[in-house]
Amino acid sequence: MSGESPPAEETARMMGGEEEEGGSEAVAERGDPAVEGEGPLVRAVILSGFGGPSKLGVSRQTAACPGPGELRILVKACGVGFLDVLVRQGNVDPQPRTPLVPGYECAGVVDALGEGVRDFEVGHRVAAVVNLGAWAEVTVARADHVFRLRDSMSFVEGAALPISYLAAHLMLFDMGGLREGMSVLVHSAGGGVGLAVAQLCASVPRVTLLGTASLAKHDVIRDSFTHVIDRTGDYVQDVKRVCPGGVDIVLDCLCGENTAKGLALLKPMGTYILYGSSNVVTGETKSFFSFAKSWWQVEKVSPVRLYEENKRMGGFQLLPLLFSAEGPARARRAMSEITTLYDSGAVRPRVDSVWALEEVKEAMQKLLDRSNIGRVVLDTEKSPSPQGDRHSPEASEAAEEEDAEGDGEGGAESKERKPFIR
Repeated sequence: MSGESPPAEETARMMGGEEEEGGSEAVAERGDPAVEGEGPLVRAVILSGFGGPSKLGVSRQTAACPGPGELRILVKACGVGFLDVLVRQGNVDPQPRTPLVPGYECAGVVDALGEGVRDFEVGHRVAAVVNLGAWAEVTVARADHVFRLRDSMSFVEGAALPISYLAAHLMLFDMGGLREGMSVLVHSAGGGVGLAVAQLCASVPRVTLLGTASLAKHDVIRDSFTHVIDRTGDYVQDVKRVCPGGVDIVLDCLCGENTAKGLALLKPMGTYILYGSSNVVTGETKSFFSFAKSWWQVEKVSPVRLYEENKRMGGFQLLPLLFSAEGPARARRAMSEITTLYDSGAVRPRVDSVWALEEVKEAMQKLLDRSNIGRVVLDTEKSPSPQGDRHSPEASEAAEEEDAEGDGEGGAESKERKPFIR
């Protein structure tokens, strides 16, 4: 599996230009009309290079104007996920050029339409998936990757919806064939995808849902699962006690030794789906030792074993799917069903915390600490907390450096890049 990043010229176009010079008097306010074909000057998170939190900052950029088949969005909120951590580290392939505006999902209001866009109007409330560029007050998205939001859904909820729920829905129903009476095991049950899986499984009768998570999260998520299991213990035996014959679907975002464990826990005709490799991310850079160990263990899986045991093994990566020929149609069908479940009250995105753009370093550290329950979101209209109340970015970066250096033989920077969505 490898990460999908936009071509360098697309990234540059989404950024819309270089930082404006001349101080605050030269900076146009958000929403100013375009002049001579250019968009307004807006605040954006800028990744100046690959590495630790110090590579992130907020500055003014010229927003791009929508091209054919695109629309421009006044962004109100944007999601933060582990894929964004990998982008910051430079662990995606192909590697985009910096400086760039990170971010893959957002929610806001349609501001302008490109040629040929028929299904949206200026003023529509929407959520969108973009190929970088979401962490800004204004972004441009392909119309077929944009979804209408219900008036009852907040923009913060909308920013937490697209990636987590599309991934969960497509894995469960399109790949896993989830139906009444089946059993599902999902790792990282307290993350955005894990909680989306829980809500979608609850919409199907008599599904037995098992989730692994750290003990600190159990009390919060317990009601969403049939059984919550300590991920640091012998979860294989715990699963077998609940489902002696195995489970029908395993959703694994951990990788490494968990792959063999997941396959062993499958029933005949069961499906194991690998959608991430969070175990190989330890700090500022990805440990080569952790990477090699995890992926060597995955490569040991034999097709002959799958044949002999009547089991299926698949991989899922949302962004390449969305940008494939049939991806938009699949996403639209899935989002239609997700929206129907939202209308019924069955789907409610859980948001762990909301941060200002200027607090992006702290928001990302929340993910690296594995302390979030649900999604982490940036709010473009939120004012940052006083510096004294915020986690020190310098301390975060020092902790990441120490973590990376202390991981056995993993002090050397890894150039291997494997993405995941969590």
